[in-house]
Amino acid sequence: MEHVPVDEDGATPGVHVIQTSVALDGDGADIAGARHLAADFLVRAQAEHGLPVSRRAMDLTQLVVSELVTNVRKYAPGPALMDLRVTGDTVEISVWDSDPVLPVARAADAGRVGQHGLEIVMAVAQGFEVRREQAGKRVTARLALTDDPGDTLTGHPPR
Repeated sequence: MEHVPVDEDGATPGVHVIQTSVALDGDGADIAGARHLAADFLVRAQAEHGLPVSRRAMDLTQLVVSELVTNVRKYAPGPALMDLRVTGDTVEISVWDSDPVLPVARAADAGRVGQHGLEIVMAVAQGFEVRREQAGKRVTARLALTDDPGDTLTGHPPR
């Protein structure tokens, strides 16, 4: 886990973020491995930096990671990266892949089996963004670390 200054991204000088990145290999173990990395990242952010992380934030982070990495593996074969970053009371999950085609959430359809990943991510995230990059695209979702961002007492170590 790397402790990196935020100033480079235009945030408040002197404020720090906690982040980690991983290259996704392209095999089926990526999805479970990414979920475990996300859980470990939040546990370490909590233990080493005293950040409150609710059980709900832990679960939703793993859900979003699972959905985003699954989409990369299904629709964008090739190199991929996942970045996890905590800034203030938010965790940001960002997945980059080399395919420039932007994903589009489909219209809600209770009868459809599968292909609900982006709908799920968009429903639980406080922020969601998809953008093309010089090579490929990046999908980013932001989640609150606590159930009530003003209530730091909700944070507890996951069991």
